[in-house]
Amino acid sequence: MNKTIDLTINREGLAHNIQKAKENNIIIPTIAQMQNPDLIPEKIKEKLSHTGLWDVDPVNLFRINWHNEAKESGGLYQKTPNYVEIPSSVSGVPCRILAMSGKWFPTGCHKVGASFGCLAPRLVTGQFDPTYNKAVWPSTGNYCRGGAYNSKLLGCDSIAILPAEMSRERFEWLSKIAGEVIATPGCESNVKEIFDKTWELRRTREDVIIFNQFEEMGNVLWHYQVTGHAIAEAYESIKTPTSRFAGACFTSGSAGTMSAGDYLKEQYPYSKLAVGEALQCPTLLENGFGGHRIEGIGDKHVPWVHNVRNTDMVIDIDDEDSQNLLRLFNSEEGHKYLREVAGVPEATIEQLSLLGISGIANVLCCIKFAKYYELTGDDVVATVATDSAVMYESRVKELNEQQGNYSLLTAARDFSEHLHGIRTDNMAELTYADRKRVHNLKYYTWVEQQGKTVEELNAQWYDHDYWTGIHEQAKDLDKLINEFNARTGVAEKI
Repeated sequence: MNKTIDLTINREGLAHNIQKAKENNIIIPTIAQMQNPDLIPEKIKEKLSHTGLWDVDPVNLFRINWHNEAKESGGLYQKTPNYVEIPSSVSGVPCRILAMSGKWFPTGCHKVGASFGCLAPRLVTGQFDPTYNKAVWPSTGNYCRGGAYNSKLLGCDSIAILPAEMSRERFEWLSKIAGEVIATPGCESNVKEIFDKTWELRRTREDVIIFNQFEEMGNVLWHYQVTGHAIAEAYESIKTPTSRFAGACFTSGSAGTMSAGDYLKEQYPYSKLAVGEALQCPTLLENGFGGHRIEGIGDKHVPWVHNVRNTDMVIDIDDEDSQNLLRLFNSEEGHKYLREVAGVPEATIEQLSLLGISGIANVLCCIKFAKYYELTGDDVVATVATDSAVMYESRVKELNEQQGNYSLLTAARDFSEHLHGIRTDNMAELTYADRKRVHNLKYYTWVEQQGKTVEELNAQWYDHDYWTGIHEQAKDLDKLINEFNARTGVAEKI
């Protein structure tokens, strides 16, 4: 059985981490508790009942969960995970679309979970020592926010790295949480510049540990076990006797959420898994490159953590569609058009702000997927809304400045052209040869540039237990977390 996540114990570092946890009253949640909040002790729930969702309090580690109540303060947990259902009046397709809502995580984004999945193994093994090490979080925005937040909760110093052209909201928040913020040249499309900065830090600072979401298998483990599980729960809660889980669509990003798709394909064997990317940077579809404005999805490479062999389709999304729909979904005139002309229910209109730019792109992937496979009202397609429109208010303002104030006429154009007018172009079902082509693109980034080996690259493709071995490490990690918590004794003092 492959064990890709290193769980080797560093006793000195572990002793320091245990002492740090005692000093800061830190209890680390297990993966099992993130799947099922019923397992969380009542004493912790009591403390959460008077703690804000974004408060910098270690107890909020227990809010790294899809089941959080949709409340900014004092919320506990609900039976069904948070999701938005996109009706046919919005999507233009008969199938049901479920978009899991990341807004109700601390930081307003599910990336706080992925970063936890990367940091927690290093803490409970002592491989990361907060008395000496600094945690470096390279990202196009949300992951470094989640990493900086988790670092703060866990008593660790952090360095956030993100492109200079990401939204103003990201930088303003990071300046208050991260120990250091580094802006690299460019925009969403400039991932290599982020990687280059991490190598510079490795060469010049002995105390840094890089948590690169594009290669950290803790990202895979968390999304497989937690996000995949939550999507299945959401589907089971809304399915009818004739329902069929048709598939899931996720924009590439770090490819962490693609592992949620791996979980779903195991639960629903006839479903398909699609990966999305920006049309302006068609790396997966055409081995291409370019620049785009769908914040949070990365590009120009295939993430090391992407199980490409299990991916059935590539879908390219025009970033013009996402940008224009951001205004449609978040303006008074847009809402008026949706309500009075398109006949969209008021309850749905109120929920559209739960979709950030990448969430909109994910929904568009689902629409193209549904049109391509001619899905019916019995079919259900799932995706995630990584964050919400709260993180893009400055982008809406910029679009208004560039294109003029939003009007009913503009809303009609955007609805017909950028939503219901979406076509099944710039997408492809992947044959065996297609998948291997995409997988082989990893060589140029990860073997030539980032120090990976050809042997492990081949193992990802040929070894049947490579990915399942990672998924099954959740049990090993939870065992170490429970032992860590027992040694700190913090839980007994609550």
